[in-house]
Amino acid sequence: MRRLSETDRLEAFSDGVMAVIITIMAFNVKPPGGPSLGALHSRLPQLLVYLLSFAMVGIYWNNHHHLLRATERMDGAVMWANLHLLFWLSLLPIVTGWAGRYPLHALPAGSYGLVGFGAGVAYTILTIFIIRANGSESAVAKGIGSDLKGKLSLMLYAAGVGLAFVAPVASYAVYASVALMWFVPDRRLAREATIS
Repeated sequence: MRRLSETDRLEAFSDGVMAVIITIMAFNVKPPGGPSLGALHSRLPQLLVYLLSFAMVGIYWNNHHHLLRATERMDGAVMWANLHLLFWLSLLPIVTGWAGRYPLHALPAGSYGLVGFGAGVAYTILTIFIIRANGSESAVAKGIGSDLKGKLSLMLYAAGVGLAFVAPVASYAVYASVALMWFVPDRRLAREATIS
């Protein structure tokens, strides 16, 4: 029987945490209060925010998988950086519920974006520590490159947080644009992992 590597164990743990996050979010979504379209319409903001959050966790899960598959070595800093990412993602059920209940209010919309921004920063830190552990010529370093997409995501989240205090609905459009940008998985890491 093959023994699990450190990256396999870290990935399995992270997969479990992300699955729990999605489960908690799903439990927090309340069904419509009746069988009518009006009842469904009253739950629409909650369902849309849940959809965005589900997509966000799915995108992180997918890219995290490719990132760890391209990683050969880890150290304690990588493990702590991974926990940092999971911390920010674990806040998603809270802000999803809050934003779904008060979609037109600035503070829930801004908080939602702040959690997205924090998760993006945490993912960036994770990649930096993985590159440090594996070297500048590693598959991860080559796959990440200049990380233009990651930097653009952080700028969009920051802009969305500011926009939340002017036009909350527009801030959700900005957050959705980040999800759309990442909807097609980042193939750079998968490609580099197969080359190395």
